[in-house]
Amino acid sequence: MLIGGSDTSSLTMEWAFSEMLKNPRALKRAQEEVRQTFSSRGFVDEMDLQELKFLKAVIKETLRLHPINPIYSRECIETCEINGYTIPVGTQVFVNAWAIGRDQKYWIEGEKFYPERFLDCPIDYKGSNFEFLPFGAGRRMCPGISFAARNIELALAQLLYYFDWEFPIGISHENFEMTEAFGVTVKRKNELIVIPYLP
Repeated sequence: MLIGGSDTSSLTMEWAFSEMLKNPRALKRAQEEVRQTFSSRGFVDEMDLQELKFLKAVIKETLRLHPINPIYSRECIETCEINGYTIPVGTQVFVNAWAIGRDQKYWIEGEKFYPERFLDCPIDYKGSNFEFLPFGAGRRMCPGISFAARNIELALAQLLYYFDWEFPIGISHENFEMTEAFGVTVKRKNELIVIPYLP
């Protein structure tokens, strides 16, 4: 359980960081929010994480675009009818969270990283909104949602607070590679290499 929780959290952080690097406007806004929130204290801790509205929106948008477990299966425990189709008991149903999170029917510019869509938005990842299912839904949804959310928020806040970031020579946000490698989890095809420096 700990390996499952740590691997998925670290991959989500990697994708969130990648998306912010690809979109410098989002990186700047998230960094300003974190630094403003914790400037009086001088360090990042869990006490004021709830104040980081934009960083939470960045994480939600990352989970929408890059759900770590993109496809999960469920078995029908009773015969039911959905949109006129009869689904017999015992049928394996595969839910594609990756495709749902990019569906143009539910998301305007679904392929675009735009964290602002989650500011003042009631849609959440706790299984009630079927257009956004990075952790699944129902009785078999991920039990580590609270652990993952705090873990990811705290680590990203620390990275944004203490360091500024730049690409290695020859790479910019325009040519930064964002290709996904599909497997049991969705990770970056190429390793994320960036250079931290003190502000």
